[in-house]
Amino acid sequence: MGLFITFEGPEGSGKTTQIRLLSDWLGDQGREVLTTREPGGTRIGEAIRSILLSPVHTEMCAEAEILLFSAARAQIVRETLQPHLARGGVVLCDRFADSTLAYQGYGRLLDLDTLRQITAFATGGLVPALTICLDLSVVEGLRRKQGGDQAEWNRMERERLDFQERVRSGYLALAASEPTRWLVLDAMREVEVIQAEIRRSLTALLP
Repeated sequence: MGLFITFEGPEGSGKTTQIRLLSDWLGDQGREVLTTREPGGTRIGEAIRSILLSPVHTEMCAEAEILLFSAARAQIVRETLQPHLARGGVVLCDRFADSTLAYQGYGRLLDLDTLRQITAFATGGLVPALTICLDLSVVEGLRRKQGGDQAEWNRMERERLDFQERVRSGYLALAASEPTRWLVLDAMREVEVIQAEIRRSLTALLP
């Protein structure tokens, strides 16, 4: 069985950069690395992503949102993640099931136990060996986002500040409840420092 690693955190926390650096490092070791994202990662998942994140869909209710995220997740687990892990590969995924608890649970205030049941069905029980949470203040994360084109901000990024604050608090609560699986890192530090700590933590898990 391979190694499944997920990256979580508030908007603007630098997940994409850290995943790229880690993928390069693992590839240099000759490991078979798959980098992917949620929602997305498959043809069906990318189609669902375009619906979920489009800023024009402001009428989407929280219940429809969680079911769409779960549909994309079910597809990527069966089509992409499980086959790669079965071959002994390493998967680096930008967001996974914990994002549902943070965004739809703590953020949207949906019932956490219900979300866990839906998520377990969608994932078939697949749980990451390590979840890396890049943590920073919501204000700083949005400030980083402002360096780009705000016209391209997706529907989730455009949510109110209080929603984003609940999401961040949710991530920290989830990490505290499973300290052996989660690695929470201060995303305000330099990219190289964060990457070095990720690599150190990963070394013990690599076969």
